[in-house]
Amino acid sequence: MPLVTIDVIKDVFTPQQKTALIEGVTEAMIRVEGEAMRPVTWVRVKEFEEGDWAIGGQRLAARDVHAMAAE
Repeated sequence: MPLVTIDVIKDVFTPQQKTALIEGVTEAMIRVEGEAMRPVTWVRVKEFEEGDWAIGGQRLAARDVHAMAAE
């Protein structure tokens, strides 16, 4: 049973974007493992509070990620 966890900062993705992530990752797994694995392919989105995530020693907030995406 494949289990894929997508870690994100809370409030970066909308519910619709999270649904798209789940659907896209599921389809990617099915392309690799075959259609028979669909019923047992788990994808979950785990959200972390702002400031609980850092890159290069710098804590990140949702606004930081949105700013990076806008560049």
